[in-house]
Amino acid sequence: MKKNVLTGIKPTGDIHLGNYIGAIKPAIALSKNEHYQSAYFVADYHALTNVPGREEYKDHSCKVAATWLALGLDPTKTIFYRQSDVPEIFELTWILSCLASKGLMNRAHAYKALADSNLDRGRDRDFGVNMGLFTYPVLMAADILLLKTDIVPVGKDQIQHIEIARDLADTFNKTYGDTFSLPQYQVEENTAVLLGLDGRKMSKSYKNTIPLFEESKKRQKLINKIKTDSSPPGACKDPYTSIIFSLYQEFASANEVLIMRERYENGISWGEAKQELGKVMNDVLEEPRETYLELINAPKKLNEILLEGAEKARAISVPFLKEIREKIGLLS
Repeated sequence: MKKNVLTGIKPTGDIHLGNYIGAIKPAIALSKNEHYQSAYFVADYHALTNVPGREEYKDHSCKVAATWLALGLDPTKTIFYRQSDVPEIFELTWILSCLASKGLMNRAHAYKALADSNLDRGRDRDFGVNMGLFTYPVLMAADILLLKTDIVPVGKDQIQHIEIARDLADTFNKTYGDTFSLPQYQVEENTAVLLGLDGRKMSKSYKNTIPLFEESKKRQKLINKIKTDSSPPGACKDPYTSIIFSLYQEFASANEVLIMRERYENGISWGEAKQELGKVMNDVLEEPRETYLELINAPKKLNEILLEGAEKARAISVPFLKEIREKIGLLS
């Protein structure tokens, strides 16, 4: 039997290179593996924890869906849906909330980080904390468990969320009988932290990102801002400490990477290296960018794709929630 794999995509702004290399590229590769049944969802309700404006909220959800489709996600071979179109998730969230201890939520990374930051600034621990943020891990657990997920690909900073989902599944099973399988996390150990324009981790909060579908000339201007050392042209350069090279190898062929490594050793100038990076990125992203723009300008088509995916997801969630309701003693 195929293993069920689930990936959530939180719509919080324009997709940048860090999102693509760290999450989208490996997830789409996994979707083409015949040994897995992959499900991908736009986690639009997760994004509500930041209370975005209405138009911004709608815009971000469309952009993230269009990005994944443009980059090769095949909705006919996967389950691709919008979280808000599967209401069973939110009923299960309440059921799991009643099994989740406050102490467990207190230890969740997102809440703890904000609470600690408040204390460092002399504020009340819970300043600016809404209940969406506080119970975020429970909603994530419902996302995972309702689709009978076996494997959740995550970064190392997300492992705790899978552990919480396992804890809640185990508590439910011990209380009402075996119902949920315990999901496993899958971490790509070889994935390095992608650095941004200023040498820090690429992040929207640092404003050091390169938008994935930026127009080519504007993208090149951003590439030209990437921080480099003071090595002059002609001096041997270490490709393994270069942000430019780390990006280059994500878009270039294996042969192109070998040639570029030799050019680093032979003293390629930083300006020339940046131009070469821009070229390979354009080669890979030009066609997906056109598809992305077509989808953004066809919201009805985009919506239909997501609704069709929601029907696939609900083919699993509706009967499973019925079973869950019966386990806890609710009458159908």
